[in-house]
Amino acid sequence: MKDIYIINTHSHANMLKETNIDEAMANASSNNIVTMVPSSTGEDIFEVDKFISKYPDTYGYLGVFPEEVKTFTDKTLSDMELIIKKNKKIVGIGEIGLDYYWDKTYKELQKEVFIKQIEFANQMNLPLNIHSRESHYDTLEILKKYNKNSTAILHCFSGSLEFAKECIKENIYIALGGVVTFKNAVKAKEVAAKIPIEYLLLETDDPYLAPVPFRGKENQPMYVKYVAECIAKLRNTTIEEIARATTNNAMRIFNFNAE
Repeated sequence: MKDIYIINTHSHANMLKETNIDEAMANASSNNIVTMVPSSTGEDIFEVDKFISKYPDTYGYLGVFPEEVKTFTDKTLSDMELIIKKNKKIVGIGEIGLDYYWDKTYKELQKEVFIKQIEFANQMNLPLNIHSRESHYDTLEILKKYNKNSTAILHCFSGSLEFAKECIKENIYIALGGVVTFKNAVKAKEVAAKIPIEYLLLETDDPYLAPVPFRGKENQPMYVKYVAECIAKLRNTTIEEIARATTNNAMRIFNFNAE
């Protein structure tokens, strides 16, 4: 095994358009990168189930994204439970949460579906992969009130260092992606440099938010290496140390065994 082994905790590799998906997944695997793929709607939970079964070193989350909560029904949870029981590569519930950026007209429905999925994750004893955009404090308050036993990850973290510290007090992990490499990403860089490394995770959120030097192009799972490299510079350490620490964090959350 190479020195660098990374768990990419959030990748929509199944949504790649400009990049050949088979090649992208093979490139990630050959570079010792484990890829974790969330679902977004009540329908594509089945697509994620098939996708992660097809590719080695690939795991999945099941959940309904805040902008897609109108696709959520009570049957969604029963479908998710069946998939989880069948496919051991489903390791969490996500991408779930709150998003007030695009449309605030159905905030209450977003909260309702978020809470239902948190309670489901608790029932299934699975971690949470959480989307929070312009909704930081509502997200945190709901987690504090309703999350009983699921480890939570704030994916594509966009809050301040102060908010990150509040989350860490609640044992919530912070996942950073390509944004941290952007020149003007002051908050992300401060978070990357100063939070305890025991709460740091890496991701790409591809096909979006490609890191420098690929900014503006389609992102892909393998580019998580550039996120690790940037964070290593910000923390005045090596990419090997960032890879090792964040991988250990992810293995602890998802109960992966070292191989």
